[in-house]
Amino acid sequence: MALIKPSIPKGTRDFSPKEMVKRNYIFDTIRSVFSKFGYQEIQTPTIENLSTLTGKYGDEGDRLIFKILNSGDFLAKVDAQKLQAKNSDSLVSEISEKALRYDLTVPFARYVVMHYHELSFPFKRFQMQPVWRADRPQKGRYREFYQCDADVVGSASLLNEAELVLIYDEALTKLGLKDFTIKLNNRKILAGIAEIIGKPNLIVDMTVAIDKLDKIGLDGVCNELKERGFTQTDIDQLKPVILLRGSNAEKLVQLRSILSTTAIGLKGITEIEQIFSYLEYWPLERANVELDITLARGLNYYTGAIFEVKTNEVSMGSIGGGGRYDDLTGMFGLKDLTGVGISFGADRIYDVMEELGLFPQAVSQGSQVLISNFDSRAETYALPLLHQLRAKGIAVEIYPTPAKLKKQMSYANDKSISYVILIGQDEMQSGLLTLRDMRTGEQRKLSIEQIVATLIY
Repeated sequence: MALIKPSIPKGTRDFSPKEMVKRNYIFDTIRSVFSKFGYQEIQTPTIENLSTLTGKYGDEGDRLIFKILNSGDFLAKVDAQKLQAKNSDSLVSEISEKALRYDLTVPFARYVVMHYHELSFPFKRFQMQPVWRADRPQKGRYREFYQCDADVVGSASLLNEAELVLIYDEALTKLGLKDFTIKLNNRKILAGIAEIIGKPNLIVDMTVAIDKLDKIGLDGVCNELKERGFTQTDIDQLKPVILLRGSNAEKLVQLRSILSTTAIGLKGITEIEQIFSYLEYWPLERANVELDITLARGLNYYTGAIFEVKTNEVSMGSIGGGGRYDDLTGMFGLKDLTGVGISFGADRIYDVMEELGLFPQAVSQGSQVLISNFDSRAETYALPLLHQLRAKGIAVEIYPTPAKLKKQMSYANDKSISYVILIGQDEMQSGLLTLRDMRTGEQRKLSIEQIVATLIY
């Protein structure tokens, strides 16, 4: 058999122990904030039925779902004419029944429907699991990445939206970010805009196009709108809305004038105003909250408020997003159960923190102490000490085989271990062990009780 060069698919990554410590720091920080706001953790399967996911993310999203081929000879039962047509879209339903989850929100909606009678409403859940998208890999964009979601279902109160802003603010501030923007919009406002230009049936096409303003610029958006069936007159009406400027209050005043003839647009404005009204009661730590009319997030299921979070400290795509969905569970037979949720892009947050040097020094540490091992007698002497230190909650390991001092010191340095306990003939006779501080090089003779006190305090 020919040797296979080890590799992983593009858009995926291995994580070293040092990287995992940092990733878990992010997860633990976000998890603590979710719990503080009353959210409870669940998990759902990596694999969902393809029918559960299809049609929930728009045409572009559907194309990015990783489909799983049926097991066995999956082509045997496919109609010969379909095979000859070579149209992959028409074949998908016959050769693939399952898929990797695209996000955590749709599986959550499915979970709520299946477990409806077991839940207390409003139900507040959070979830931290990987998702997969068949996207083109680039900086900050992966095919496999983690999402950290918080959703509340069974409550229409806009207080939930305001609290989700607070969750973003607190969690990202705790992670060390100092300058980030939470962009806010409402799908009802976008529906109102589509209505006043006489194209309510093209709202999805309009939102998909204007959502790309940051990526392709105004000219690019205008060209895409033309390709999607909008006239130059429509585009001329859209431009002032797309380029709306001023404070949040000033934008809302302008929008009330522009959308004065559309009830749904005015309702969206009222909802945004209510969210801003709630936020006046709580001083934000670091976040800037900005009304952005071009924020559309091309997901089909949002019906109310929409969120997107971006850092202003480095060049990076969104590090969070979400919104209100009034009837997502309706697709699974449970009507009129409203919900709202947000997601943290943990992988992008990791990249931002790495670039800005925001991880605390202590985060990169695994073992705090290494006990040396020079011979079998020293090893035997060290074993009770190893247990004693671990019983006190100290992260400690013993070098597994007798070795020279230089090799053991190199091992401690490579793993960024802060202290080494040296046990030689003198130490075993006196009971005073040598504690070496690997950061300063200082060495002290201490009893095991003194060592415990030094390491804990």
